[in-house]
Amino acid sequence: MTVIAGLREVDRVLTQQVACGIGPGVGRVLSAVEEAAESTKLWWGAAVVMAAAGGWRGRTAAAAGVTAMTLAQLVSNGLCKQLADRERPPKEWFPHDEVDDRPASSSFPSGHTAAAVAFTASVAPIWPAAGAACGLPAAMVALERVQSGAHYPSDVAAGAAIGLAAATLVRRAPRLALRWYS
Repeated sequence: MTVIAGLREVDRVLTQQVACGIGPGVGRVLSAVEEAAESTKLWWGAAVVMAAAGGWRGRTAAAAGVTAMTLAQLVSNGLCKQLADRERPPKEWFPHDEVDDRPASSSFPSGHTAAAVAFTASVAPIWPAAGAACGLPAAMVALERVQSGAHYPSDVAAGAAIGLAAATLVRRAPRLALRWYS
C-alpha cells in the first residue's frame, strides 16, 4: 500500500468513526458552535469582547487574533483551496442529513479550522485565560467539520497547521521586522 493510499484509508476510517460515534445531541451542539464560527463571526465577537473588556492586554490579544485569523483565511481559502481540488467526503459515509448542507468548494484544507486555531493560538500567549476560553470552541469547530461531512480529518489537520503557522508568524512579525530594518 502506498503512503497516499494509507492516508486515504486513515481518513476514511477516522471520518466514519467520528460521523457514527457522535450522538445527535452532541452533533447539534457542534453544529451550533460551527454556525457561530461561520464567516469568522465567533472570533470577531471574541475579539470585540476582549478589546472592550480586557484593557491593553485585551486589545493586544484581539489585534493579534484578528491578524492571524485573517492571514490563515487568506492562505487556506484564498490560496490552498484554489490549488487543491479535493472533493468532500462521500455522502454514504454519514448516517445523518447534515452532509447535504456542505460547501461546494474544495475540501482541502479546512478554512474554519485554520481561522479558529490561528485566532486561539495567537491570543493564548498574550492572554492565557482568553486563549483557554477560545480553545474549546476552536476544538469543537474542528471536530464538527469532520462530523458534518464537510472535511476529512487530514483537511482539518492541514487547517490547524495553517492556523498555527499564521499565529507563529504574527507573534514573530515584530522581531522579524526589527531584524529586517536594522
